Amino acid sequence: MTRAWGWLRYHAVSIWAALAIAYLLIPIALIAVFSFNDPEGKFNYTWSGFTTKYWGDAFAIPDLNDAFLTSLRLAALATIIATILGTMIAIALVRHQFHGRRAANFLIVIPMATPEVVIGASLLSMFLIYGISLGFFSLLLAHVMFSISFVVIVVRSRLIGFDRRLEEAARDLGATPLTTFRTVTLPLLTPGLVGAALLAFALSIDDFVISNFTSGTTVTFPLYIFGAAQRGIPVQVYVIATMLFVVTVAAMVFVTWQQRRAEKMAEVRADDDETGLSALASGKEPISPAGSAA
Repeated sequence: MTRAWGWLRYHAVSIWAALAIAYLLIPIALIAVFSFNDPEGKFNYTWSGFTTKYWGDAFAIPDLNDAFLTSLRLAALATIIATILGTMIAIALVRHQFHGRRAANFLIVIPMATPEVVIGASLLSMFLIYGISLGFFSLLLAHVMFSISFVVIVVRSRLIGFDRRLEEAARDLGATPLTTFRTVTLPLLTPGLVGAALLAFALSIDDFVISNFTSGTTVTFPLYIFGAAQRGIPVQVYVIATMLFVVTVAAMVFVTWQQRRAEKMAEVRADDDETGLSALASGKEPISPAGSAA
């Protein structure tokens, strides 16, 4: 009994982490499992039998296809715009001093802390006041608005840990500011940019509350699911959701690999190690890891 209690105490954190991960992943696993279900009626809530026919006919519902394509197009455009604007804002906040910088750092977090129902109602009021018709364009404006904050936070975190000596070394070697940004800054920021873009894409394609206020007659994938839930969600919805999850996991693995690769590229040896930039800065011949001059 004492040995079992000791083992439990030693592995308590690991057990708790495993339970938390299971709590998060079990609903997603059920979606994947029920994408192979063959329901007897309209509702896909109880297991009736295994089948793969819905995977072979995943895009058989025209309205579902239209809603899914609308969400993909909306998420892609919102991601591109939000990533560009958010990156520019993050660079300005981290690297430049200007009047109102502290207030901007504070205000950029407000959309993340504000309830979505409040943002949706406010955006709806603004669109009606300024005469902006509700539809795809209003959805795009809304999705860009709430995605920018997340992009700024991710890119800013990457910029704070950025080694500015690499840029200084490039400029010392004669590179222009644009060349330095293109060949040094941007490659090292790429993992953060990709991560921010994926987060913005996921938030956009998943949004329901704000989209419900600002969509007008445009139907997105979450809005279609909400409407279909009252009369029975087609199994194809589970299939498409599983596809999205698999693509998301693959993208996360790719981003993690890219981030680790960028961290290795950004490593600079200490000044007492006469290799790399430190040796070049002192006017000495770089020393290879084997100890001989390169």
